[in-house]
Amino acid sequence: MAMLDYMGSLDAGDPAAALALMDEGLRFLIVLPGRTVTGTSKADFENYLAGRAAPPDRVHKVLRYAVDGDVELAYGLVTEAGRTAGSFMSAARVSPEGRILSYQSLFDPGFSLLDGEGPR
Repeated sequence: MAMLDYMGSLDAGDPAAALALMDEGLRFLIVLPGRTVTGTSKADFENYLAGRAAPPDRVHKVLRYAVDGDVELAYGLVTEAGRTAGSFMSAARVSPEGRILSYQSLFDPGFSLLDGEGPR
C-alpha cells in the first residue's frame, strides 16, 4: 500500500516520508490544471515536492483503491479546508521492497467519475 502511505505522508505534511517511499529510478507524470510535471529520478521528485504549494489542510480522500500484482490504483477527492478542490486518479507500480518505481496522477478541479461525489 505504498501509494496510500505516500498520500498519507503528504497529507500529514511530511514530504521526507513521502520521498522515502520512492525508488531511486522513479519515473513519474503528474497532470495538473495548466501544467504537467514529469521526471525520471527520485531527485526529480524531490524537486517537485519542494516546489509543491499545498495548503496545510489539503487531504486526499481515497474513494476507490485496488491492487493488481505490482500496480496500485486509487481514485478520490482532494479537499482543502473540508471543501472538495477536485478529483484525482493515480496509479503506481511498486517494487517487491515496497518502493514506488513509477507513478502517474491526474487531477481535475471540475470532474468527478462518481455521481454525487465531488465536482461535476
